[in-house]
Amino acid sequence: MEQFKTYALMIGLMLVFVWVGGMIGGKAGMIIAFLIAAGMNFYAYFYSDQQILKHYDAIPVDRASASGLYELVEELTQKAALPMPKIYIIPDQVPNAFATGRNYDHAAVAVTEGLLDLLSKEEVEAVLAHELSHIRHYDMLIGTVAASIAGAIAMISNFGTFSGGQSDNRNGGFHPLLMIAMMIVMPLAATLIQMTISRSREYMADEGAAHITGHPEWLQSGLKKLDSYAKGEIIHNADPQTAHMFIINPFTGVHSALQTLFSTHPSTEQRIARLELLKNEIRG
Repeated sequence: MEQFKTYALMIGLMLVFVWVGGMIGGKAGMIIAFLIAAGMNFYAYFYSDQQILKHYDAIPVDRASASGLYELVEELTQKAALPMPKIYIIPDQVPNAFATGRNYDHAAVAVTEGLLDLLSKEEVEAVLAHELSHIRHYDMLIGTVAASIAGAIAMISNFGTFSGGQSDNRNGGFHPLLMIAMMIVMPLAATLIQMTISRSREYMADEGAAHITGHPEWLQSGLKKLDSYAKGEIIHNADPQTAHMFIINPFTGVHSALQTLFSTHPSTEQRIARLELLKNEIRG
């Protein structure tokens, strides 16, 4: 079911992109938008995970090179009924983590050296459970595709601004004021779609981690530490296109009030409050 939902969302986002292309460029715009969207989805599905891991200089580890981390992930995957993902360590002292990969058999979990140094064993377990929950619900692929489509909609909208929105004249064309409104509204709508998808998935992953470990307070404690550290330091090579993947937004410390409003992550306070509500449910 989760895999079906993922593919349905990918197709839905692609259709939105094609519609925007048609609104701006008529039939030719639809064709161009379809080809761009198909290419982006193909690339995101097969190659985005390795690009992201390479971008953050992630180093693969196994039982021999990182026995404690490997055994902890192995134990959690058994609880979550998931195949063993590949494990990576990012050589960075800023604590953070993310999951990537297109499906269960091509999944990977990456954690920074700083996370392993800062958090207790129980907190690390909770963070890993959070990332495994993302894998369970195919969130890595959804987030990557949503970010790609959002960026592409902004790009094609900007193209429409310069081209004057040359839609098929047989369909009547568009009033210049309507075109200007579209140039403003469509990128904003795309950003809101990406934000909504990412925020809801973070809440789901938090809840999944709480159920996998049976201890919501472990993740609460870990999130507090990660959020506090993120306000002062930014992980190397961090960029807005991949910020949604991390358990804590790497740009927490530099976001303005407006940027926070449109952040791909809910506030840490909101996440901790939701986890608090789960305590009685899990232990009752």
